[in-house]
Amino acid sequence: MKETFFYICDAVIKQLNLDEDLIISFSGENSQYIRFNNAKIRQTGCIDDANIYLNFIKNNRSCKTSISFQGKQSIDLNNVLDQVQIMRDEINQLPEDPFIVKPGNYESIVEINKGMLIDKNNVVDKILPLIQGVDFTGIWASGPIYRGSANSNGQKNWFETESFSLDYSLITKNEKMVKGTFAGSEWDQENFIKHFEEKKQQSFIMNKTSKNISPGTYRTCLAPAAVADLISMFSWGGISEASIQQGSSALCKMRNDDISLSSKLNLSEDFRTGLVPRFNSSGEITADHIELFSNGKLKNTLISTRTANEYKCNSNFAEEGEYLRTPKLSPGNLKESEILSHLDTGLYLSNLHYLNWSDRIGGRITGMTRYACFWVEKGQIVSPIDNMRFDDSIYNFFGDQLDGITDSIDFIPEVGTYGGRQPGGIMAPSVLIDGFNLTL
Repeated sequence: MKETFFYICDAVIKQLNLDEDLIISFSGENSQYIRFNNAKIRQTGCIDDANIYLNFIKNNRSCKTSISFQGKQSIDLNNVLDQVQIMRDEINQLPEDPFIVKPGNYESIVEINKGMLIDKNNVVDKILPLIQGVDFTGIWASGPIYRGSANSNGQKNWFETESFSLDYSLITKNEKMVKGTFAGSEWDQENFIKHFEEKKQQSFIMNKTSKNISPGTYRTCLAPAAVADLISMFSWGGISEASIQQGSSALCKMRNDDISLSSKLNLSEDFRTGLVPRFNSSGEITADHIELFSNGKLKNTLISTRTANEYKCNSNFAEEGEYLRTPKLSPGNLKESEILSHLDTGLYLSNLHYLNWSDRIGGRITGMTRYACFWVEKGQIVSPIDNMRFDDSIYNFFGDQLDGITDSIDFIPEVGTYGGRQPGGIMAPSVLIDGFNLTL
């Protein structure tokens, strides 16, 4: 795919006029999908899919389109040239863009990360025997993911990575569920067996009568998946510099009033994992590590070049939406194996759901407990709890109520497949909160 994509880019760019710029991006996958239901295979197959995205720039105007990538040089080249001519005819009808992002003269990078995946013919033998006897429903996805970028200034970027994910639920006899996700770039059968046995044990506990929890503030342990759900909210009116400049960010208090989160909290964009490309859709290359929160203080925001042009600041080459691409919450010093004893009595929440800002400027997030959420007494899980709504502020649960962070982190993958498999995910530990507010 790389050679065909670069060939097309070279051929198209040679035909541009001197007053024209072009940014060409590529997104593709070669994936195996298996759908499980009730511990049986219901659907399986392999998919080759790719798209080319064009951003044509002239006279401070920009016109964008996309086409399917066929993988045949002559056909793809003609299709791209046809689209360039259409945009060339239409672009003067568009208004000028005062903050337009033109292609820069950046370095080029090629990064290919090979994994150790299960052979497509052996996936069923590795998974199916272990899930017998339980109501297992989920999706397996694996294989390489591709990203590419080139522009009329001669830059060429390519990224590919091999990964897998098994995103599933265990459904109990009383129709409760335990959510599980096992993912990475190197398959480890022993780790999968250990992971799955833990989820099976949780599903057995879910068969017990649920405890009704009254609204109030509880000492709470959030498992990595729940922590990842909260971190993801920073991508929506949080860590974006444009949102702060416009006064609509949950972090305005940190910028304007010098308010900090817990000194235990360290969050960064970490591209060193090799799970996502360092270049964005404009081909701009981000530093391999950007500290966002350092000891609870806001050190950096995500700044796109468009935002930098508008607000006269320095870009760190975030995507135009200024969302997190590869966030990592650093580990602490609590042993993961001892987290329930540190909790003592309170709540263990494995997943959260339906998250939204209830008061964005105040940093308040609302949502529901979901799946395997338990009541704990004296360091022992006693029973599942009824689903509850929470409403609390990042300045509480990531602030003065943050009691501790575990010494190990889990990879919570991006499992969305709408429009194609997405690379990356969130690296998160478990956290212990002294007071977490349940409201309904």
